[in-house]
Amino acid sequence: MGLRPNLLTRRTAGVASTSLALLLSTAAVGLVPAASAFSAAPAEVCVEPADAYSDARVKAGAHTKREPNELTAKETREREADLAAALRERANFRAGAGASALATVTVPVIVHVIQEDSTRAGGNIPDSLINSQISVLNQAYSGATGGAATAFSFQLQRINRVTNPAWYPIVQGSSAERSMKSSLREGGKNTLNMYLGELSDGLLGWATFPKRRLDSMDGVVVLSESLPGGTATNYNQGDTGTHEVGHWLNLYHTFQGGCSGSGDSVSDTPAEASPAYQCPTGRDTCTATGLDPITNFMDYTYDSCMYQFTAGQADRMLTAWNAYRAA
Repeated sequence: MGLRPNLLTRRTAGVASTSLALLLSTAAVGLVPAASAFSAAPAEVCVEPADAYSDARVKAGAHTKREPNELTAKETREREADLAAALRERANFRAGAGASALATVTVPVIVHVIQEDSTRAGGNIPDSLINSQISVLNQAYSGATGGAATAFSFQLQRINRVTNPAWYPIVQGSSAERSMKSSLREGGKNTLNMYLGELSDGLLGWATFPKRRLDSMDGVVVLSESLPGGTATNYNQGDTGTHEVGHWLNLYHTFQGGCSGSGDSVSDTPAEASPAYQCPTGRDTCTATGLDPITNFMDYTYDSCMYQFTAGQADRMLTAWNAYRAA
């Protein structure tokens, strides 16, 4: 597939096209052990290592603390077993309560802007970038950019600005990240907490996958200058946010598992051997039917190249919402 057909319609923020490349990658994800997959979820908040359930995007040439790679086959099996168990638990709960699963979801969003000082260089981005990011999320998840419509829309509740040099830049997996999120996170499982700022180690963003027990690390961290109108060349149209929210809603990368196995656990995303960078139209790295899904939000191409979720991804996100995040 080529570039999105309605790019100008979508990019209402008036973002100019860019030319320099930033390569992306991903960090390994910690998962619930298989033995606990079928246990009932306790009511209390659980405490886990700061990098548990997180997935990161990395700039070219960045040196991260963990070798960037997708989930292992074992980790994927454990996540899928937990999803199945969570669905059974929720089905039993709804049957007893006479309730039904949700078909549409409005996600409340709390945006935390982490600043070193009051300057733009110190993280003080304008509200206009944040409002544009919410607009990009709503367009992407509604299918307005050319992909499948999903059940999700996003409603900004408030912007929380925090000046704290000790949290700047935001360091993935650090005690400072845990302190920041423990101090700032608001709402329940259904509330998207988005943390914006300068990030360490060349990262563009990271997110937590959903799970049955809420902890303070739940949420999405995004490089503030990757928002629409920001300065992150080739990644300043808001789709780092789109991508990371996809993980928060339980999507894997399109290249998960490579050419074999269950891949990303979605049947209508063609198998892909490895991440795609830039916008390599016609790329085909697996013998299975279909070209690489380079225009999918869950690949690693330029923001200007990606424009869609598939119907299967939309179904997977809604299934996971009803299993993990629905009230």
